[in-house]
Amino acid sequence: MQLTQIRQLTATLVLRTGLHIGAGDGEMRIGGTDNPVVRNALDGQPYIPGSSIKGKIRSLLEWQLGLVSPANGHPFSFQHLARADRPEARDLLRLFGGAPGGHVDNLVSEIGPTRAAFWDCALNAAWLDRARARNLLSTEAKSENSINRIAGVAENPRFTERVIAGAEFDFRLSLKVIDGENLLPLLLRGLRLLVLDSLGGSGSRGYGKVALAGLAVDGHSMQAEFDAIQPFPQGA
Repeated sequence: MQLTQIRQLTATLVLRTGLHIGAGDGEMRIGGTDNPVVRNALDGQPYIPGSSIKGKIRSLLEWQLGLVSPANGHPFSFQHLARADRPEARDLLRLFGGAPGGHVDNLVSEIGPTRAAFWDCALNAAWLDRARARNLLSTEAKSENSINRIAGVAENPRFTERVIAGAEFDFRLSLKVIDGENLLPLLLRGLRLLVLDSLGGSGSRGYGKVALAGLAVDGHSMQAEFDAIQPFPQGA
């Protein structure tokens, strides 16, 4: 095995709707929200963890490739190849890695290290300057409740913090290439699935619709090719 290249994918990730990726903060603050977003400890601004993007893309690809059932709902890994050993399943493990377990040392050695590295996405500096010039905050408190079907009244009010629609983040990931392999098409398919679905929590309620603008690979535009990707067979 020989590392022959490290490719760089860059883009602007644009929020079409409000985004919530939770901070896991159990501390209650006066005037705070029930569910705060994750923030950079240095400047207090929200960011998108690379782990959130990686996990969602991996999950979507597992569903699209039919690998959820063979893994019984767990993240698809080396030991599951016994029930679904095909080229795209191996490519998924090449891209995202897997958890060793059982008698899979030979597979781990054959497939090799994780190729894709997803970086945390910070708010785009130019967008942040424009927002500040308009006295806009980068987040909002979204109120929600459930409705009692009989009484017709609101119950259980809660407030969720979201990054506002229109916010722009700097998106970047690295793709290791070993022995001249080409995993870029599968990775781009996963990114396309992300755009078609959602990122973060409460996607079924309209949160987390995103777009990728200015997508480039090694400095060369791939936006037109990306927009043309059809992850599902025509007529399916």
